[in-house]
Amino acid sequence: MKKIAVTLTLAFAALLMTAGVVGAHCEIPCGIYDDQARADLISEHIDTIEKSMKQIEGLSKADLIDYNQLVRWINNKELHANKLQEIVTQYFMTQRIKLDADKYNDKIGALHGMLIYAMKCKQTTDLGNVEKLRNLLKEFEKLYFGYTHK
Repeated sequence: MKKIAVTLTLAFAALLMTAGVVGAHCEIPCGIYDDQARADLISEHIDTIEKSMKQIEGLSKADLIDYNQLVRWINNKELHANKLQEIVTQYFMTQRIKLDADKYNDKIGALHGMLIYAMKCKQTTDLGNVEKLRNLLKEFEKLYFGYTHK
């Protein structure tokens, strides 16, 4: 019985240690980057956060609240805000924006703003925060790519 408990504990610990690695881009550096794909993922996360907020609002106003669904949408909103923050920090801020980059402060400012509004999206269902995220993504795309993708 003790051996099974130890084995399960080690398996769970291994799973936890690899969970973050699976979704993150490497920091070797591998030289394989798809910046537009990451910006598109940020946009998808923003859309998902917005949908989650709308579902939360709707479910909260129901006569008979389905708490199971409500919690699932809250968790979904949190998950996608976290994924957005991971792309901003682990991909763009850590690997792609060089210290001597043109318009460095503007790029970092837009990315930092995205981190702040992703945090605010976790805290509330205020759709104004989603719109601010979208605007900051557009601002960053103009600074980084020279154009806005969407």
